[in-house]
Amino acid sequence: MFGIYLKRELGRRKKAALVIALGLALGIALVITVDSVSAGMAQAQDKVLKSLYGLGTDMTVTKARTAPAAGGSGGRDFSFDAKSGGSSTQSSDRVTTQGGQTLKSALVTEIAGEKGVASAVGALSLNVTKVDGSFTQGTAKSSGTGGPGGGTGSTGRPQVQGGGANFDVNSYSVVGVDVVHQSLGPLSAMKITSGRTFTSAQTGAKAAVVSASYAKEKKYKIGSTFKVSGTKVTVIGVATPDSGESDTDVFVPLKVAQTLGDAKNQVTTVYVKATDSQRISAVKKAITADIPGTTVTTSADLASTVSGSLSTASDLATSVGTWLSVAVLAAAFLVAALLTSSAVSRRVREFGTLKALGWPSRNVTRQVVGESMVNGLIGGALGIALGVGAAWAVTAISPKLTAQLGSTGGAGGMGGGPGGGGPGQQASRNTMEIALSAPVSLTTIALAVGLAVTGGLIAGAMGGWRASRMRPADALRSVS
Repeated sequence: MFGIYLKRELGRRKKAALVIALGLALGIALVITVDSVSAGMAQAQDKVLKSLYGLGTDMTVTKARTAPAAGGSGGRDFSFDAKSGGSSTQSSDRVTTQGGQTLKSALVTEIAGEKGVASAVGALSLNVTKVDGSFTQGTAKSSGTGGPGGGTGSTGRPQVQGGGANFDVNSYSVVGVDVVHQSLGPLSAMKITSGRTFTSAQTGAKAAVVSASYAKEKKYKIGSTFKVSGTKVTVIGVATPDSGESDTDVFVPLKVAQTLGDAKNQVTTVYVKATDSQRISAVKKAITADIPGTTVTTSADLASTVSGSLSTASDLATSVGTWLSVAVLAAAFLVAALLTSSAVSRRVREFGTLKALGWPSRNVTRQVVGESMVNGLIGGALGIALGVGAAWAVTAISPKLTAQLGSTGGAGGMGGGPGGGGPGQQASRNTMEIALSAPVSLTTIALAVGLAVTGGLIAGAMGGWRASRMRPADALRSVS
């Protein structure tokens, strides 16, 4: 009886039911769209952080650079030998550690033993500046003629003609990685696209994995060789970052990097993975307290430095989008409640007659709430369809967002991330482009269903309350 009457009444009031359902649908669709875009923003930011930090890395430990000693410039010096002859080819490599000061390798073991730390791996970031070219010796010629006892002319001041220097400066980054634990650290954010990565036995091998962009620039292939400060290394693999651009040009085993940088048993960065994401803050405090002078940077710290259109869009989705969704949803609920209440007012004779026939107030209330619930579920279905469609459109269009990683005040300008050079280098190299997607999760769908039921209950509660207060006499007074 209840179902039959419910179906008949909804059929008689199709327009009113459709208006209520559409109002709820628009509010629910907006909530789904905003929630999906926000999830896409979070995924995009994770890609940015993983491209710098490496998969599974929760924090990095570095040591800030100290001011140069008095009388020292802290710059880079290149010394060339002056040789006689028409021309002389010269070449020199300057290898320096990037970021801040180095840490003792023993600290990696100490950090790994901290409570709440699952694993810790050290890495050594180097910057290699290669200067090569040639000097050409000039010739000295006098500007006049004659000589001692010549009688005519005078001898002028000699002038050097010809000669000069032509040098090419090439700078690239090298990172020494722990080949035994490659799942944590800078190389974990890279995907081998050609060749292979290091084996655990290659701790001292003069081998290198180069980034795809650097390999293309230098025309390196698997088996190619090149020298780093006089040490010949062989390319065994070409890697591409999971997202964005790589900040590191060359990866070598940690021991080889320590030899190149004259930094035996030293690292510039310690990559740390916590046992639980809830313990990251506590681990950071423990490391800072136990190892003075270090800078501990978490992924949350790094996330706060992301700027560009990704950050702007994320802020809009989080603040403006959320409040807009709440406002539209509240308006949709209110409109649905008012329309339901208004519909009850126009059904005075109907409900009064039903009460006169013996319907108790609870049956009348159940009837109104039932109709509102059906309207809410229809609105929820329409809202889910619209919201999923909008999210699919965003994913299909894939708008490009830029992300720039600024300084957190830690070593290397980026909290010790791989390839962390000076602030100027980071500003130029840590700008990446991310394609935005809008994934719709089951949680979002469940939220939409919950909102649909809530909207139907609110509308039904107001309408049912009004219907339950009607008396049979109202029906008689409405008869003309």
